[in-house]
Amino acid sequence: MVYNWPLRPQWLIPSHCQLCLAKDPSGLNLCRACHDDLPWLTLACPRCSLPLHYPGQLCGACQHHPPIFDTGIALFHYAPPVDQLILQLKFAAGLHQARLFAALLGARLAKVPSPDCIIPVPLHPSRQRERGFNQAIEIARPLSQQLRCPLDIESCIRTRPTPPQSLLSGSQRRSNLRDAFALTRPLQARHVALVDDVLTTGSTLNAVAKLLRKAGAERIDVWVCARTHRNA
Repeated sequence: MVYNWPLRPQWLIPSHCQLCLAKDPSGLNLCRACHDDLPWLTLACPRCSLPLHYPGQLCGACQHHPPIFDTGIALFHYAPPVDQLILQLKFAAGLHQARLFAALLGARLAKVPSPDCIIPVPLHPSRQRERGFNQAIEIARPLSQQLRCPLDIESCIRTRPTPPQSLLSGSQRRSNLRDAFALTRPLQARHVALVDDVLTTGSTLNAVAKLLRKAGAERIDVWVCARTHRNA
């Protein structure tokens, strides 16, 4: 991955890396050494981003039952310290982590085909009020600026609250999300990128992709910060 260091002028007072406390001139609170030591996902299924041991091939699940979305890109294995950074973002209002993940995603996506718009996976209003924010939006907003791609946070909504996906099995996740999303207006984009923090079974992203496909989306990409090793 090509990543230009530093990201801000050297004459500014450097921040400190949140992982090792070394001085960090990048502005991301992540030094180059810790950046390079993160659990980068380098070999993965190009459809669902499931970690694999061989390059360029679909995983068994995608060969037999591919997801509705067309491609998936995940930056990291869902492993330390990335898992803790994501938990800090979601449950400790660590919004600076969203900016970090957006910058790293932007570097990874710099050479991929640009979509017509970016759609962050919506939260139900009750869950968003409880949390105070939607982590997918917080990642997608700076990412859209970095990629110069329109951000759409209004077209897709979550219509009913559902139990947290993390507490459910794969089959329960799929039924839990039935009719959980809706569009507020006709979809104009034909190439859409969905953004979320973690991809586990893909049930949530598949549910949104199904809705967008029915609305006319011809290509749907999935961009996430981390991918678990679970696919069912």
